[in-house]
Amino acid sequence: MISANLSAIFYLVSGVLFILALRGLSSPETSRQGNLFGIFGMIIAVTVTFLSIGSFSSGFIFVIIFIVAGGSIGAFIAYRIPMTAMPELVAGFHSLVGLAAVFVAISAFLNPIAFNLGLPGNIKLGSLIEMSIGAAVGAITFSGSVIAFLKLQGIMSGSPITFKGQHPLNAIILISIIILIYLLCSTQSSNFFWILLFVSFLIGFLLIIPIGGADMPVVISMLNSYSGWAAAGIGFTLENTALIITGALVGSSGAILSYIMCKGMNRSFFNVIMGGFGATDDTSSKSSKEQRPVKSGNADDAAFLMKNASSVIIVPGYGMAVAQAQHALREMVDTLKKNDIKVSYAIHPVAGRMPGHMNVLLAEANVPYDEVFELEEINNDFANADVAFVIGANDVTNPVAKTDPQSPIYGMPVLDVEKCKSVLFVKRSLSPGYAGIDNDLFYKENTLMLFADAKKMTEDITKNL
Repeated sequence: MISANLSAIFYLVSGVLFILALRGLSSPETSRQGNLFGIFGMIIAVTVTFLSIGSFSSGFIFVIIFIVAGGSIGAFIAYRIPMTAMPELVAGFHSLVGLAAVFVAISAFLNPIAFNLGLPGNIKLGSLIEMSIGAAVGAITFSGSVIAFLKLQGIMSGSPITFKGQHPLNAIILISIIILIYLLCSTQSSNFFWILLFVSFLIGFLLIIPIGGADMPVVISMLNSYSGWAAAGIGFTLENTALIITGALVGSSGAILSYIMCKGMNRSFFNVIMGGFGATDDTSSKSSKEQRPVKSGNADDAAFLMKNASSVIIVPGYGMAVAQAQHALREMVDTLKKNDIKVSYAIHPVAGRMPGHMNVLLAEANVPYDEVFELEEINNDFANADVAFVIGANDVTNPVAKTDPQSPIYGMPVLDVEKCKSVLFVKRSLSPGYAGIDNDLFYKENTLMLFADAKKMTEDITKNL
């Protein structure tokens, strides 16, 4: 056992390491170092928590068993999971954080003596407020993350599921949660506690179901924030400084990221919180019902256009991730550079299925950081580029976001690839993107469709180059 003062010092050290981890993760160049800071901080926090218990009872042995079992399962999943499924993994882990917060709140409410919160029916007011807020946010995080996981996994449609009166209903339920927390704190009735949990689980489903697939990266960021606040609320219940610090860091950083992404996508931050911000009554584009002619080519055609270009902009997307074509793409780019062709990468904030998805894949292929540009940095360059090579990026290149008010992605800034002299679009078929709408870029006069697996097509282009 270690003293309370020593525990506080070690918790402070772990908190500093978590802050350094976030600082490191803000840049690809320092991300590995940031990850190590986070690992060391968590090791210190967990070790100090165990040493602070004071006695090694039979219950302690069960905790060790569960940690080993859970840690082994988590390590196995993380080791086996492909990069394409990383967003689903994140959503799944968020759901577990929320569910853990709910379980801790239930335990503390049913047995407050074990948590030093008072007697049953006479729990300290401050602890009850923290516990109820943590439980509510945890329940919302769990159910919302389950829906996000189902949408990302393809088990549930990525198209928005909407109904009339959706926003007013969400607002009423959120207000009812506040009222239930007040009644619970006033009466400490178990009925209000269970009703609060049920209503919180319900609003989690209703918040995420109406959100379209194109907006799913923002959902992941938002749920990340929710999981942090849930952990912080339960940290107060457990009187665990490290959990409070960690939860606050995750919650605040997730909220800031959500705000930045909403601003970049021209979405309302308030609508993110209320749910259904990517939804419209008509989720299908008229163009998806039309049969329009497209121009298709092969690797030889693409190589010819690239060899005669002076500048090429690569636009990676989820299709590149599915085909694991990032290394083949790097090879192709190296070949282009040998022919004195200027090459750069254009990254949309929500390309892929989660924030930074494409950046991670390109970093894995050792793409130089100074060649990778965000949307606002490179969008004006498309008009002066000879070739845009789009490899699986569908919704983020769709011009209807600028022209069709009925489109579910209307108002979302997109990459202006159609302004290039020539557009090479690698895709298996003309199927719509994750938002469930057709891409007008397929049918542009300057677009050449390359129907193939992204990795094989890229390798064939490199051979022809």
